[in-house]
Amino acid sequence: MLIIPVLDVKDGQVVRAQMGMRDTYRPIETPLSAMPTIVSVADGLRRIHPFSIFYVADLDAIESGSSHFSAAGPLSLLQPRPDVWLDAGFRSATDVGQALANAQIFAVLGSESQAGTDVLSAFGAHQRLILSLDFRGDAFLGPPAIMSTPDLWPKRVIVMTLDKVGARCGPDFDRLRSIKDIAGNRDIIAAGGIRNVNDLERLSDMGIAGALVATSLHSGELTGTDVSAFSGS
Repeated sequence: MLIIPVLDVKDGQVVRAQMGMRDTYRPIETPLSAMPTIVSVADGLRRIHPFSIFYVADLDAIESGSSHFSAAGPLSLLQPRPDVWLDAGFRSATDVGQALANAQIFAVLGSESQAGTDVLSAFGAHQRLILSLDFRGDAFLGPPAIMSTPDLWPKRVIVMTLDKVGARCGPDFDRLRSIKDIAGNRDIIAAGGIRNVNDLERLSDMGIAGALVATSLHSGELTGTDVSAFSGS
């Protein structure tokens, strides 16, 4: 099971995400880092566990529609160099193609940023394209056609429940189960609300392939020992 730390980036700094209310996000305060810079926070997370993948949400790009990939760049300074799952509000095939030209980047196609299924159709078979199905409450954020055509989905699918992010209320198990039922043999990645090792155990029992985590790593509720037990390293 993949355990992937999340870096939410706004104005070039890592911020503490909570319930998808992006206008309230402030630079993160964490015992893992003296500064909210991308490299410093990533280094702090790597002192917990030698993570080989980081998920980066470029919140400025997601909000504005511009994709400059600047949030992913600092992670190339880390050694060993990690893979970066990058959500930069990709809206066009050109943007996705530019991201995938960098072998370090896995492009996360957020459903909330899509106008239709054209970009998904063009890149769904690419090994480094990841679809994020975004939800707020009971509402799916994105074109209904994305949800109704799972044959277009790539190998990895994130199920992102925004109002559970940073809320310490547990994952959206019911939604994860329903998405997994229609996803075929695709890998489902849980995002939002993961509190502790008990949540990870339940997700693993459900056959969930991975989890995006942030708050529980910074609070110490998930330890390096916990991560190693699930990642097999």
